[in-house]
Amino acid sequence: MKILALCTGTPEKLTGKSYKTGIFKHAVNGAVMIDAEGLVGDAICNRKHHGGVDQAVYIEGSLTLDWWSRELCRPYEPGTFGENMVISDLDNRVVSVGDRFLSGDLVLEVTACRIPCATFAARMADPKFVKRYTAAARPGIYCRVIRGGIAEVGTPLEHQPFPGEKVTMPELMETFGRRLSQVDRARYLAAPIHYKLRAMLAAQP
Repeated sequence: MKILALCTGTPEKLTGKSYKTGIFKHAVNGAVMIDAEGLVGDAICNRKHHGGVDQAVYIEGSLTLDWWSRELCRPYEPGTFGENMVISDLDNRVVSVGDRFLSGDLVLEVTACRIPCATFAARMADPKFVKRYTAAARPGIYCRVIRGGIAEVGTPLEHQPFPGEKVTMPELMETFGRRLSQVDRARYLAAPIHYKLRAMLAAQP
């Protein structure tokens, strides 16, 4: 595996919207510094729902993007889904909470999956894209930064699976907002899940 693309964005307005968003990401050349808040220089406009230490870096796997390219009937340009990093030979469906991605000094740890929103649908110019993305069950991957470092396109990267019980990205998307069984709740809480999801699960009676 290796880093195929690194993408950052600046605040831009969506067509027909009054607010600005950082979802428009564009591939960058050269090395990028990644710290606890993500890629240095990347715009995060809505910090209530985006960014923060537990979703500092948003990843897409190249195998998943190849699938989307076939679905959308057009070549996929890095950054289209608002991702910060594209990793070669990675299928989002095999990634679990607690998995780690290591490249040089950089260590990223998976915390959550992407839950599509209206801004994403507007970015894709498809009002039905939230349903389409959900039905595809190949959600993108949010990570916290365990150790910051320099990332660069072409750099080798290691995928280190979580040693505990798995909570995969598709499962996390499917169960989002639903009440879990006590067994599943314990399994989720045993993984290093996003702090907001942890709080939601901990509050479940």
